[in-house]
Amino acid sequence: MSLNGRKITIVGAGIGGLASALCLQRKGACVTVLEQADAISEVGAGLQISPNGVAVLRALGLEEGLRETSVQARSVVLRDYAQGQDVLCLDLERYASDQAFYFVHRSDLITLLANAVRKAGVQVRLLQKVAKVVPDIQAPTVWLANGAQARPDLVVGADGLHSRARVALNGDDAAFFTGQVAWRATIPNDLNLPAQAQVFMGPGRHMVCYPLRNGERINIVAVQERDAWADEGWHFSDDPENLRAAFSDFGGVGHEILARVDTVGLWGLFRHPVAKHWYRGNVALVGDAAHPTLPFMAQGANLAMEDSWVLADCLDQIQDSDLALMRYQTLRRPRAAKVVGAANGNAWKYHLRLPPVRGMAHMVLGLGGRLAPRRMVRQFDWIYRHDVTAGAAAR
Repeated sequence: MSLNGRKITIVGAGIGGLASALCLQRKGACVTVLEQADAISEVGAGLQISPNGVAVLRALGLEEGLRETSVQARSVVLRDYAQGQDVLCLDLERYASDQAFYFVHRSDLITLLANAVRKAGVQVRLLQKVAKVVPDIQAPTVWLANGAQARPDLVVGADGLHSRARVALNGDDAAFFTGQVAWRATIPNDLNLPAQAQVFMGPGRHMVCYPLRNGERINIVAVQERDAWADEGWHFSDDPENLRAAFSDFGGVGHEILARVDTVGLWGLFRHPVAKHWYRGNVALVGDAAHPTLPFMAQGANLAMEDSWVLADCLDQIQDSDLALMRYQTLRRPRAAKVVGAANGNAWKYHLRLPPVRGMAHMVLGLGGRLAPRRMVRQFDWIYRHDVTAGAAAR
């Protein structure tokens, strides 16, 4: 499928949708993005952009813009919850000096991508609520809630957890509540937290904090295991006192951080299967529409940007659209499933309840950090050093 002049409609103007628009437009496609909101904006808070995501932004000429609006991580510190004592410090500057990890506010990344998309000449249409996507090998159809329709050469579903495109290709998925909820908040960085991700580990709970916006704010994600169900989404507000009550035995700097929260969102963490079908009838999926992931590896945005690059590359390199999309799925699905699996299994390591077990695990972590620091830092190189821009993915 040569992309020169091909009409592509992207559903959703989030990170995956905007990155896909930019990648496809630069390959010569004529791209339109449909967004149901009245503006390209983003709720939420911080993101961690790891080197695999940075590689895509660099290839798109956006790394400098990312650097200007973010904080580059120097280290990751794991702490015990009670008084905040260090358990393990992973020194990124020393043991991953050739790699860049950034903390960025989600809205700042959206703005960076949106500005680049507009500059590239992509048409972005707001207030376009999609009701249904119908695959078709000749020309798929996007039906809008107002009755209008679009029939491009290709539809890219970048419409997130509740994707119409995913349903069209796979039917409803069997998402289930994980027994975990998460609070999100940002506070002013009057504690002068350094450029590091700090993970406070407690029984049945953990909290991750890192600076944003040139160190002016602190991003907080606090996860608790509990039986009570919470709605899935980012737009549910909660009383900060509920957050503080859930983490009332967290001491040291963790307690000081929580004391400063005045506005917080709460959402339930659900596990979704990785989509079995990523394409059919000139409809393809990217990002959360294809592989929703829990936040415990901080890879949602990074995987979406990887998808965007590989999708455009496959469509550019392979003439037959069905073969191109098959190649895209072949390249992306196994990796996404492996990363999602790693995220699914990561939280329990921070939530050990029995004091003897937790104490032993923390001792082993500390010993590993002292005896094999490089190995500890590089245990997830299979994620972070994966560079989809290094070669033509479709060849």
